[in-house]
Amino acid sequence: MLKKSIDRLKLEASESGKGTLKRSLGAINLVAIGVGVIIGAGLFSLTGIAAANNSGPAVILSFVVAAVGCAFSALCYAEFASMVSVSGSAYTYAYATLGELFAWIIGWDLILEYSVGAATVGISWSQYLVKFLEKFDIFLPPQLVMSPFEKATLADGTIVNGWFNLPSILIIALITAIIIRGTKGSAIFNVIVVTLKVGVVLVFISLGWQYIDVANYHPFIPENTGVFGEFGWSGVLRGAGVVFFVFIGFDIVATMAQETKNPQRNMPIGILGSLIVCTVLFILFGYVMTGLANYTEFKNSAAPVAVAIAHTPYKWLAVAVIMAILIGYTSVILVDLLGQSRVFFSMSKDGLLPKIFSDLHPKFNTPYKSNIVLCIFISLFAGLVPISIVGEMTSIGTLLAFVMVCLGIIILRKQQPDIERPFKTPFVPLVPILGILTCVLMMVSLPFDTWLRLIVWLAIGFVIYFFYGKKNSKLRREQEEK
Repeated sequence: MLKKSIDRLKLEASESGKGTLKRSLGAINLVAIGVGVIIGAGLFSLTGIAAANNSGPAVILSFVVAAVGCAFSALCYAEFASMVSVSGSAYTYAYATLGELFAWIIGWDLILEYSVGAATVGISWSQYLVKFLEKFDIFLPPQLVMSPFEKATLADGTIVNGWFNLPSILIIALITAIIIRGTKGSAIFNVIVVTLKVGVVLVFISLGWQYIDVANYHPFIPENTGVFGEFGWSGVLRGAGVVFFVFIGFDIVATMAQETKNPQRNMPIGILGSLIVCTVLFILFGYVMTGLANYTEFKNSAAPVAVAIAHTPYKWLAVAVIMAILIGYTSVILVDLLGQSRVFFSMSKDGLLPKIFSDLHPKFNTPYKSNIVLCIFISLFAGLVPISIVGEMTSIGTLLAFVMVCLGIIILRKQQPDIERPFKTPFVPLVPILGILTCVLMMVSLPFDTWLRLIVWLAIGFVIYFFYGKKNSKLRREQEEK
């Protein structure tokens, strides 16, 4: 099977000048990028869902289980990232270990995840913005915050149709403009956003801590109802599957390898550092939330944090939480768009996608044409399609990428054991195998619709690969010329 050699990847990583990405990111930037996408609005909703339906106050144990599962994959990502500092993340790693076809599958899969994620988050961002403005008696015309396929009933009973979701289009365009200006500028923006977002989380923890009622922690692990996943230890495990989605994001750090200064040192710090920071914050967050209110109060609540805040005298904190959700969504959109364009860049440089996706801006050295194409495509989805059709962000693609990366570490250790590895995954093959098993179990637990979307998208990808990518593959052409 056609593969890229590690030596070739290292050569690509060492290239500089025209046609290459600018190295401007340090360890702090990478940790901020990882934290920026991991701490999204999901923290403010999934924690309550897992507590109410699955694990009760033991949701903090669910966070631990999910973090351990992510850590197996993170350790494998860190080894690859320290060895091969080229943008593309799992796509690049698969190219070196599993071959071009598997690399295409992963790259195409990541494109789906980032695109659907950015569009869905853009629509949700718009909905939360409407709620935020309403608290200040500012009301946007309903026609401008809905897709043409949605209707709204006004206070006087009038039913109006939506035109397009303007806020979602504007936020995606704004973030795209920031990204085009350069990763250093977008990284600085992300650091500011992450600081504000983490600040709100810390305020919630510190202010809520003094109003915790320890009676809410009993029973810590509610008795199982007789149904697997509904409380008991099976509920803790099912809860881990629910909150796992909150952790997705550290892998996007790996897409920034070619723009990182001293990647051998900084990539492992960025990947593992963001995972550790978020795990600690999530455990504290879950502890305070379930301590303020009994876990049963979060049942069927779309805003469980608001339920918890109601048990404190700080009612203004509810506004701050909505603001944190808006900030959280903003940074998630930024990192999704950033990671998406870098996967496109890598696939285009390899000839698997048209050259337009790897053309760099003459001043900012960013793949601006790719950013603009993505902005138009994702904005059309976010502005014209209801969130129910766009679908929720699924993790199946990310889990598939995790499996490939873990498998790649096992293969590379066996095939090329003497390659320099600045960071080595410990206990190979045990850690990668545990990573594979954990991810496969989570994939199997996902609903059929998620699998169906993945299969249809991959089928489209195979058509493009065999009719365009395979014919234009630079590596394949070089092999045929020899």
